Amino acid sequence: MESQGINTSKSTYALQERKLALSHDILMTVEKPARYIGGEVNAVMKDPSKVKVRFAMCFPDVYEIGMSHLGLQILYDMFNAMEDVWCERVFSPWVDLDEVMRRSHIPLFALESQDPVKDFDFLGVTIQYEMCYTNILQVLDLAQIPLNALERGENCPIVIGGGPCTYNPEPLADFFDMFYLGEGETRYRELMTLYEECREQQLGRVEFLRRAARLPGIYVPRFYQTDYREDGTIERFFPVEEGIPSSVRKEIVKDMKHVCYPTKPVVPFIKVTQDRAVLEIQRGCIRGCRFCQAGQIYRPVRERELETLKQYAVELLKNTGHEEISLSSLSSSDYSGLQELIDFLIEECSRQHTNISLPSLRIDAFSLDVMGKVQDVKKSSLTFAPEAGSQRLRNVINKGLTEENILNGAALAFQGGWTRVKLYFMLGLPTETPEDIRGIAELSNKIAALYFDLIPKEKRGGNRVQIVASTSFFVPKPFTPFQWVPQCTKEEFLDKAYATRTAVMEQLNHKSIKYNWHEADASVMEGVLARGDRRLGQVIRKVYEDGGFFDAWGEHYDNDRWLKAVEECGLSVAFYAHRERPLDEILPWDFIDCGVTKQFLRREWEKALREEPSENCSQKCQGCGAASFDCGICFTSK
Repeated sequence: MESQGINTSKSTYALQERKLALSHDILMTVEKPARYIGGEVNAVMKDPSKVKVRFAMCFPDVYEIGMSHLGLQILYDMFNAMEDVWCERVFSPWVDLDEVMRRSHIPLFALESQDPVKDFDFLGVTIQYEMCYTNILQVLDLAQIPLNALERGENCPIVIGGGPCTYNPEPLADFFDMFYLGEGETRYRELMTLYEECREQQLGRVEFLRRAARLPGIYVPRFYQTDYREDGTIERFFPVEEGIPSSVRKEIVKDMKHVCYPTKPVVPFIKVTQDRAVLEIQRGCIRGCRFCQAGQIYRPVRERELETLKQYAVELLKNTGHEEISLSSLSSSDYSGLQELIDFLIEECSRQHTNISLPSLRIDAFSLDVMGKVQDVKKSSLTFAPEAGSQRLRNVINKGLTEENILNGAALAFQGGWTRVKLYFMLGLPTETPEDIRGIAELSNKIAALYFDLIPKEKRGGNRVQIVASTSFFVPKPFTPFQWVPQCTKEEFLDKAYATRTAVMEQLNHKSIKYNWHEADASVMEGVLARGDRRLGQVIRKVYEDGGFFDAWGEHYDNDRWLKAVEECGLSVAFYAHRERPLDEILPWDFIDCGVTKQFLRREWEKALREEPSENCSQKCQGCGAASFDCGICFTSK
């Protein structure tokens, strides 16, 4: 389906009927009222009397975060290219407006029409990270939709979830009518048609869900049951009706050439987190890092055509007026046409005085030529992700980088004129030792020393090299070779962060190194939710009813509130996060077929214990199972 970029914002409906859901008095009292008024450039307006399905697309976080999400823009464009569907956007109101809406009983509304979400046919929720789960309940509550899916009547929207967290949807199963597993471009047209047919035949909500559950990629929790053993582990997970599939296979776009792409994305009135045009160059990743869920669930790698990307880039810059364009990919360096694409973008961006952002570049794949050309447009800091401080641990996680690769890449960066390098590491990785932790500081020091060795004092221009080393805490995720491993406790994480900071301060170039670390307690709770089962739904609801939401924001996260809820529900953080799971245990997400087999993940775990790296997909097929989709690199490399 080609993007039609529909925008009928000058229609009679748009000019005469659209009224703001919030009064001017309310808008004047809240922070950033532009979050709630809609009407942005490229926003799509349609006449509601001329569409059959109204779809509210929700990102359960503040506007600035949600509007930075490419997936939302893609689905928004895709739905609105359907003549019978009008897709509108909705985000979590910030805490100030949340209070006003509750006090004044104002129902949550969509931005385009300002109509209440409860009057829509669908509420689609992008579930991007675990700590937004309480915000999903905030959205449902403010929209005046019953939190529990089984309590919703015929006039309630169908609540459907999508995104990476649906690869273990069980903690949210109570709150969703259905989940869409995989990439949204393939099955939604069929789902919308089914909905229209069921409504015309007056078959009712449950029958629509029953028929939807038989569609590929659709998981409807009400038709499945979990039985537990006395020790709390799962005894069996099974469908409760005949005709409901026992497993659900993810949906995937096989032909990236003809899939829609938003070349007229909505342009916010206010500055958002990712305030730039975004060009998705490929999906999937060849590298197979063992900690990375995205690298497993988005397999196989599928590239967009180079000439199409050039066309998209021109249209994006023309239609948005953005001053920067960014390449989107899990590993941009692995895109086969990267050099030619960058050459093209350099020429375009130089002419329009815009910047190019090149995230997800591997340090061993940099070229001085590429960096120099990007620098000519606008210089910015460079970000590399060694992930681990020692070669031994990089082999365990299959990062595929040597210290020589890292130092050579840093040398190219310094010679290209950069003086600020960001390094990302993880603490708490499986088999980690004190020597691995100290290696983070030592590697940072070596990179700083390299700058002083390479760049003569007279050529530094008064600039001081800055190495920013940041550590996050490792969270084991479903569908990774580390899905069985225990996660560190909060105390263990903090001890590791303290050891890292101490080691940094002991380095000769410590004044050139800045060290940052993540919140430990939130990382543990993320681990609980990431690998949890249906029983956690009651925990999420208790936290929300106790006043918890915006848990992804450090200033609003209350760890004691979460621990209290877990205890009151008779559950244990240690059971979900800190125990090692037997390889033969039934996991809450085992009913999902993401293309990567459990046998492959087990082989990779055993190789990790042997500190043995695996070759990437472009070098040698590892037999992960994704070849069953018969597309992308699995097909082209045969």
